[in-house]
Amino acid sequence: MNSKQILLALIVPITWGFGYALAKIGMDQFTPLLLMSLRFGIAGLILVWFVKPPWGYMGELFMIAFIGSTIQYGFTYYGLRGIDVSTASILVQLEGPILALLSALILKERLGWPRTLGMGLAFFGVFVIAGEPRLNDSLDSVALVIIGALFWAIAQIMISRLKSLSGITILTWVAIIATPQMLLISLIIEDGQWESLKSASLLDWSIVFYLSLIMTVIGYSIWYHLLRICDVSRLSPFLMLLPVTSIIAGIVLLEEQFTIAMGIGGTLVMIGVASTLFNWRSRKEQLNL
Repeated sequence: MNSKQILLALIVPITWGFGYALAKIGMDQFTPLLLMSLRFGIAGLILVWFVKPPWGYMGELFMIAFIGSTIQYGFTYYGLRGIDVSTASILVQLEGPILALLSALILKERLGWPRTLGMGLAFFGVFVIAGEPRLNDSLDSVALVIIGALFWAIAQIMISRLKSLSGITILTWVAIIATPQMLLISLIIEDGQWESLKSASLLDWSIVFYLSLIMTVIGYSIWYHLLRICDVSRLSPFLMLLPVTSIIAGIVLLEEQFTIAMGIGGTLVMIGVASTLFNWRSRKEQLNL
């Protein structure tokens, strides 16, 4: 990777990491699903001009949007509302190990002992974090974030089957399709939407536009661009910076405290995630494939 590609790769975890802290602030004004519908609605309106409608895949995209966005973000952001950003950002990293496990169960991919050990370390790290006394009254929120990670992994299995669609096309149309889904469920299970829209301040709308324009449109566009020109094995380590930037954002913007248990558990999770991301096979084995 050259210096420009490295700089672009660094932008991704920074924009995504600060997005968690800003979303938590935004949920003081907007309910979780309303906030997500605004985020994806604006992002979809920006991106729709740059990609053609994938008419033959709308059924699959509808289900991916429902599972990987509407349900997943519903669980994740309701969970985020009840715990600190630092803890949530570490828990979200379980997406990788869960995806590896589902790939083995559904796609019959071979795990190998490094990835199996990595999954064990990641889940043990979550156990260490969840065992903190300060989270005794928030275990339901912890569970919601983990369930969100599970639904994200399921959606990635579904996306992996859409080989003929580009990442930006999937992002665009998932955003467009998920917006009315989120809004409908928000109207059913949440309340006060119109009042929150009318009373929203400039800061509240700035957060919405950060989540939609910076985090979603720019962040994901950069990521999909890098996936086309760089090896995934070289890009994966940059995602390990996501919880670091989220923790910094939580401390700076929300005055959160970083605990020893969180540090130990987070380290175990990150080592475990790294084991599921990296290709541990020897060069000779790779050349024989």
